[in-house]
Amino acid sequence: MALYMKAAEILEKAERKQGALKTLVYDSKFANIKQLFALVCETQKFSPILMEIIESTKLLKQTKLRLPLAKVLVYDLLMGQGLKCGGSWKAMMMKHRSRLQAVLARMKVKQKVSNNEDLLPASVQRPAGAQLPRYVRVNTLKTTVEDVVDYLKRDGFAYLGQASRLEDLTLKVKDFVKDMHLPELLVFSPKTDFHEHFLYKAGHIILQDKASCLPAYLLNPPPGSHVIDGCAAPGNKSSHLAAVMENKGKLFAFDLDAKRLATMSTLLLRAGVTCQQLANQDFLKVDPDSPQYKDVEYILLDPSCSGSGMVCLRDDASSADQEKIQARLASLASFQLRCLNHGLRFPRLKRLVYSTCSVHSQENEEVVAACLEQNPGFRLVPLLSQWPERGLEPLTQCLRASTAKTRTHGFFVALLEKHSENGNKKQEPEVQMSGVEVTALSPSTCEKRPAASEEESDASETEDRQTPAAAGQADSTPGKKKRKRKKKKKKKAATVE
Repeated sequence: MALYMKAAEILEKAERKQGALKTLVYDSKFANIKQLFALVCETQKFSPILMEIIESTKLLKQTKLRLPLAKVLVYDLLMGQGLKCGGSWKAMMMKHRSRLQAVLARMKVKQKVSNNEDLLPASVQRPAGAQLPRYVRVNTLKTTVEDVVDYLKRDGFAYLGQASRLEDLTLKVKDFVKDMHLPELLVFSPKTDFHEHFLYKAGHIILQDKASCLPAYLLNPPPGSHVIDGCAAPGNKSSHLAAVMENKGKLFAFDLDAKRLATMSTLLLRAGVTCQQLANQDFLKVDPDSPQYKDVEYILLDPSCSGSGMVCLRDDASSADQEKIQARLASLASFQLRCLNHGLRFPRLKRLVYSTCSVHSQENEEVVAACLEQNPGFRLVPLLSQWPERGLEPLTQCLRASTAKTRTHGFFVALLEKHSENGNKKQEPEVQMSGVEVTALSPSTCEKRPAASEEESDASETEDRQTPAAAGQADSTPGKKKRKRKKKKKKKAATVE
């Protein structure tokens, strides 16, 4: 019932103009922010229709519910995924369900429509094709893509093969395809619900937006590596990292919120993750020089952000709210930059992926640009050349995602890579990453170069950095050492005599 109580509280505050909807949701510190955000947004969108249903059935008088809570409960009962509460609350709502459904049906007949969405004014309705597909990540710790496809086909779904263009993601009910970018991602029609499906309950599939799958996929830590997820809860990205690592190595996952971490522990258990070490700790207070993290080479950093990329119909913030939003963005960007800088301090770090579910450049390109300026030993890695939406100039090596161009929530991803050490470092095995270019760029120039092997890029970096003076010093060093050894021998000989 906590979900509905919190959603009702936020709706009431929003209607009283006590803050922007997104801000109120994120400030709530609720365990499952995305679930709360979706419920509040959809309830607010259908508010006039819900009001008519509640008034027609005299629901408030008969149940003694307050209006915001009644709206939330009626929405989920009639238009959402069904009530997620039990006990007396559910029994009370189920008692009135038939009357509530009857009023909704009469409204559709009167307006000559068949879908709930069509009851909304044209200015409020989503344009055709704007609804996001249902993305399902196959959990390779427990099964394979082929086995899941076969199971779903036997369960009445129709598999249409691998998508090759964005239009292929517009699907009919019971149709599904394999995603064109991520090999372990399946795509279904928007209203497909897997919450009660065996594959979901058994942890064989993870319900995760496509954009949210990008960080772990692009970081691509090899099996046996030591990895940090700096802001880990609720845990989908951590479970994805563990799958990429094949449960081999160590996955250190930090989160400051104990409740969110407890929820994450349950999620990871269901997903079959065994390589994790969870810590209820602020990532910024983790000591990079601790012996415990001496072998950490990969970090995934998805810090708190504005959540502006999450799909919500309207953002009706007033000018006063806009001022608060800008102040909050500045505060968030400062925090995000601190997290990035802290992550780059781990001594053996090779790669760090930074992501947000924000559309604001203040939290994305501007944070990354400031970080690169302060950390010249790192550079950006160009990602997925075929991806349709790039980072804002000049950081086009990064990826952006949006409802229009990628059919996902709004998202941003950047992959930072450490420069090699003067060519003396042992060559690292190349990380195989399907569809990902691994050539990195200098942050000072941000210019694209042709793809090169790791050997070639390591050599070119050494040549670029070595000045003539440095070369001269390097050449003279062996001679100096020989002269010192001769002097020592002469002194020894004299002593013996």
